[in-house]
Amino acid sequence: MLSPLRYWLLARPALFAAVFITLCATLAALALPAAAAEEPRSSRLVDRAWLQQHRSDVLLLDASMTPQHRQGHIAGAVSVDFYRYGPDEPTPAAMAQRMQSWGISPGRKVVIYDQGGEWMAARLFHDLFVHGVPAQDLHLLDGGLARWKASGGVVTSEASPAPARGSWQGSILRSEERVRLPEFLQASGDPERHVLLDALEPSYHYGQQKFFDRAGHVPGAVLLPSEDFFNADKTFKSADEIRRLLRYHGVRAGQTVHSHCGGGGAAATPWFALRFIAGHASAKLYLGSQREWLRDDRGLPFWTYSAPQMLRDTTWLAGWNAPMMRAMGAARINLVDVRPAQAYAQGHLPFALNLPAASLGAQLRQTAALAAALGPAGVQPEHEVVLVSDGGISKDAALAFVAFQQLGHDKVSLLVDSVDDWAYRGQETTRQPTRVGMPTAPGEMTVPPAVYPRRSVPSKLATASDRPSGEFPRVWVDVGAALATSTGPWATNGRALRVPYTELLGERNMPKPAPELWKIIDKAGVPRHAEVVLVADDASEAAVAYVVFKLMGWPDLKVALR
Repeated sequence: MLSPLRYWLLARPALFAAVFITLCATLAALALPAAAAEEPRSSRLVDRAWLQQHRSDVLLLDASMTPQHRQGHIAGAVSVDFYRYGPDEPTPAAMAQRMQSWGISPGRKVVIYDQGGEWMAARLFHDLFVHGVPAQDLHLLDGGLARWKASGGVVTSEASPAPARGSWQGSILRSEERVRLPEFLQASGDPERHVLLDALEPSYHYGQQKFFDRAGHVPGAVLLPSEDFFNADKTFKSADEIRRLLRYHGVRAGQTVHSHCGGGGAAATPWFALRFIAGHASAKLYLGSQREWLRDDRGLPFWTYSAPQMLRDTTWLAGWNAPMMRAMGAARINLVDVRPAQAYAQGHLPFALNLPAASLGAQLRQTAALAAALGPAGVQPEHEVVLVSDGGISKDAALAFVAFQQLGHDKVSLLVDSVDDWAYRGQETTRQPTRVGMPTAPGEMTVPPAVYPRRSVPSKLATASDRPSGEFPRVWVDVGAALATSTGPWATNGRALRVPYTELLGERNMPKPAPELWKIIDKAGVPRHAEVVLVADDASEAAVAYVVFKLMGWPDLKVALR
């Protein structure tokens, strides 16, 4: 028997339909939070269908260069060429005049595009946002003109009519979105809380090309070119993909990211991607970028290697290893001589401990035993380890380097001069072993014992049978002087690449200059985003390549062990 309510509704079909539709709409609305958890594309990005539907309601700005705009643009688009209004920061009043000439008024939606896969649209977005246009009124055409045309959009070469002058007054300036040189310089010395993101191509980062008087990058800068944030079709990568890139390079959610480039243009792409796609709220744009950094009268440093502090020389070590520095506790270095015991006995640097590379290499897998032995041997866990060998990146030094990396030792470097070089330059050597303990006589060369903790860190070793552990696919790179034995995935999975470690070194086992190394690595096809496993029949040869790749800034490296 029907209830009175059901009978009443069925007797009125139109009313029943209305109630049913309302109920469905209510249930759909309740389901929206679950759908939102799937993380839709940023609301700041629009596609061709959206733009065509809302074309009459929005102001369309073409940020491409003027010749490109004239060659073909979306009908009615206003040309706003970055190269015509320049990189210098205008006053709010001057910027308001520009914005009015482009047709910008309060409350009017703006869609910006460029050719696609470029930075001009993001930079114009940034400038408008900084000068007060609300984020909800600003959009980028995802994929730019390239995606517009590929999806069936029409372009024209006919000149667009001048827009009606806008009424923007420029009452708000979001200066917190930008970085000044003093703040940027301070951030460079605080990597725990800040990241300096270099948005230029690798050829500029490593010094193959340059814009200004010096080639390279700001010390400590993380290489994440603007091109890394785009898909092959020139649309932006998803929030998850961008966050994966950030994690790979060690960028954490709480850090402030200072995006920069040569002159503040390309840096706008990472700024937009982090801020409005990945939701990284602490992202800023340094407009001055390398242009201002290099013009500073203090002669601020500029690097080509990503980690040149890994290479120490006699001048540096002689200063910090001096007896006075040791006595005052200012040295903060572990001097570890990795040569065989016989070579150490014939003469070594003052305060050097003898830990032969052969014994360190033999314990690569036994991290607990290795850590337990280092403390009584005098290795201080919080101090930098400086490895002494026969000079350059020797096999012994490289194997010891990997051993300390396996233990999670943060600061490890190599003395690029040999013990003979040290002596030839007038520095003292001794045949007396360095004693671990408190000195018993004035001037006695001793180092205190320590407790070296066993740290839980990701392994720097890989085998053919273990599973990849990185954010990106595993790539095997054959780096031996001779081809590795033809067994294992490096020989069968089609992903093995070939970069003999000998090609990475120049005279005296020194690494080749960064521009040359980048050329070699890039030509071999080694991806910048991968779990790179270095393979050689001799593990010490793979270790040499490990040090060079580390010097060049590869974050996820492993040495293959049989």
